Parts: sequence; C-alpha cells; structure tokens
Amino acid sequence: MIHSSVFKAYDIRGIVPSQINDNFAFLLGRALGQRAKSLGHTQFVIGFDGRHSSPSLAQQLSAGIQDQGLEVINIGMVPTPLVYFYTYANDIGACVAITGSHNPPNYNGFKMMLDGQAIYGENVTRLKEEMIALADTPLLKASGKEIILDIVPDYIQRITADVKLSRPMHIAIDAGNGIGGKVAPALFKALGCQVDTLYCEVDANFPNHHPDPADPHNLEALIKHVQQTDCELGLAFDGDADRLGVVTKSGQIIWPDRQLILYSQDILKRVPHATIVFDVKCSRHVAEQITQAGGKPVMWQTGHSLIKQKMKELNAALGGEMSGHTFFKERWYGFDDGLYTGARLLEILSKEQNPSAVLEALPQDQNTPEIKVEMQEGQPHALIKILQEKAKLPTAKQLITIDGIRAEYEDGFGLARASNTTPVLVLRFEGRNEDSLARIKAEFKALLAEYAPDIQVNF
Repeated sequence: MIHSSVFKAYDIRGIVPSQINDNFAFLLGRALGQRAKSLGHTQFVIGFDGRHSSPSLAQQLSAGIQDQGLEVINIGMVPTPLVYFYTYANDIGACVAITGSHNPPNYNGFKMMLDGQAIYGENVTRLKEEMIALADTPLLKASGKEIILDIVPDYIQRITADVKLSRPMHIAIDAGNGIGGKVAPALFKALGCQVDTLYCEVDANFPNHHPDPADPHNLEALIKHVQQTDCELGLAFDGDADRLGVVTKSGQIIWPDRQLILYSQDILKRVPHATIVFDVKCSRHVAEQITQAGGKPVMWQTGHSLIKQKMKELNAALGGEMSGHTFFKERWYGFDDGLYTGARLLEILSKEQNPSAVLEALPQDQNTPEIKVEMQEGQPHALIKILQEKAKLPTAKQLITIDGIRAEYEDGFGLARASNTTPVLVLRFEGRNEDSLARIKAEFKALLAEYAPDIQVNF
C-alpha cells in the first residue's frame, strides 16, 4: 500500500515503516530512474542523513534506480546540501537526499531533483501513480551500477577556496545531533575558527533537543553556552543542515529574515541592482533594506522549491525564507545550504570587532512567530480563497495575494496563508510598536470571526 499522505508539496515525508519503508524506496527509485532516463540522464546522485532507517532506504532506492539502467553515485551519510553540491558541481541534474529533516525520529523522507530543478507540486504527487504502475511491471534488470564516493573533503575545499574570513573567530555550533554535526565542525575549523561543539555527534534519537532552530526552545543550550564562554556567536543547524539559526552574545536570536538583510547588503556591494527573492512571511524591512541598498526585492510564495524556481526565472543573486532556507546564487549554486550560509555570515562578520552588535543593529519591529491554527483537511485553502476574494481590512494600504493574503500597512503587516504540507492556517504579524501590532492582529481577528467563526484563533 502506498499512502497518498506522504506525497507533500515539496518532498516525500512519512512515518517509518508504516508509510515509508524499503519497498517504498525501491519503487520510488524505479519511478525516479524511469523519469531521469526519459530526460536523458545517465547518472543519479543519492545521499542520506543519520536516521536509523536511512542506510536501508538508500540501498533500496539505489537498487530501484539501477534497475532502470542508471549509474548511482552514492555519497553516503551526509547533510542534504552536499547532495545538491555534488549534483550541481558536476552538472548531473538528478539527485535524491534521503532525510527526515527536523521531523521526529520515526519519520523519514526524500528531497528530489530532476533536470536540475527541485521536484514539487504535481511532479511529486504523480509519483504515486508511477510507483503503483511499476509495482506490476517486471524488473528490467538493466545494467545500472553504483559508485560510492566520499565528497566531504571536496565540499570543504570548495568553500574554503571561496570564503575568506578577515580574522579568526570563536564560535559555538549546535547540530542538535543531526547530520550537520558530521561536517560543520571540520568546515568552520578549516575556515580558521575556534569551534565549540554542542550535540555534534550524529544520534538519530535526538536525545538533547529537537534539531529545529526555528523553535526558540531548541536554541536555549546554545544561547547559554555563548553567554558563558568567549564565543562571539552561535550557529545552529536543523536535522539535515539546509537551514541555519543564529544567536548573539547577549542571547538574541537573529531570525532568518533579518539575516537576509545582511546577506543582501553584502552581495549588493559586488552585484549592484541584483534581484533578491524572499517569501511572504518575511519582515517588511527586508524589501525596504534591499531597495535602500540598491537591489530589486521580489516577494514570492513560501516553499524552498518555489523560491528556487523564482530565482532561476529572475536570475536572482540571493533568495531566502523565514523558515531559515537561504539560497546563494552569487558565488554558489543557488540551493539552500545552512553550512554555506553560516560560512558567508562569518565572512561578513569577521570584518567587525563586535559581530553581535552588527547583528542586533539590523532593523526589527515587534512581531509574532508563526501562529498555526489547525483545521480540517482542505479547509485552510478554501478559507484563503474566500479571504482573497472578499477580505476588507480597514487600515491596510495594500493586499498581496500571491500566497494567502498579506496586508501591508504603513506600520507593519499581517499574513494569513494555508500551509502546503499540513491542514493548518498560518498567521504572522508585525508592527512598528506594540500598539501597531495589536491593531493589525485585531483586524485579522475580526476578519476570521466574520469568515471562519468556527475556528479557535490563538492570538
């Protein structure tokens, strides 16, 4: 049985072994191999994270791809960005990273790329039918083979050849026992840093805290360590190291939209008028600061695959999401890589005597984290459609409907959008001060009371 629920908007994700298992991985390998072959690919890159189920899933995925006659390049247990790196650097175009990312230990999944682009939307959901069809098709027993490579030294060498720190820095790294711990300490030491490590031993049970830097609770140990030692700042990575969290000496969390301002200002010094793409959840200050630095800001839909696609379309130099995915095209390959993002951050901050002061000086309003309202399957998208057609927000100066409904105000913004991965309404608010924030939240609360009176709003 193949469960429809595992085919998400941007990847495949589910519970092991009831939803994701060896048989699933083998059929997925056959389906992806079939697609890759039809596109003219002859090679397929795979890598996997540190979860208990990952090596076996990788073995079966590889066998399925080989059955279609392709050569599999297995780069072993590595962070997701290294799978993308090897694929882009060698112009291969097809890859799969087997990872449960920041999900609980009993989950696993597949992040996929074909023809040089992330697979998302219908291209993910159609895989179910292709897998079912192949389950009744005899094995081709084609002449595919597998090559096993260790690419970690090449990855570190590529970054250290490009990213140069102006001075050595003392930093702390928290990998949350995710796969980032296999590479992050070696990378940052190679860049010239003194590195204090927290939870960098890969442990699929995540015994210390969940590997998700988007949750402030998961940053508490890192904050405490940075405050109590000589470390200048702290870096945290999610379970597969494609997202970055940052904390300062005083314990302030620098959320990814504020980080994006710093990266934008740096890139625009070298690439004047560059286009920079960011998602609808980001602060209003992102667009303002990009414009002020001479760049062209483009707000787009949330979703790492969607941001990558928009960047390619616009030839953007940089992209970023509030979730922590950052995409450097300038000097890099345009995919989300928390490790490389951390290196670029230190390159900028190593020019400063007080890096934390620079980070904390980045503009920030009063804001809320993501507020998630659980609904029934299908309800969030139906509600958003109604709001896009009928919403009236008295003091808003503009309504943006590229992804949900984002109301722009002179002194802040409000956002309501439907999650693409779970039946949840996602809300986020920002205001110049507490009064602005309260007013904007009140307008959205009234809007939801009018069009969705049955849901419980928790803001």
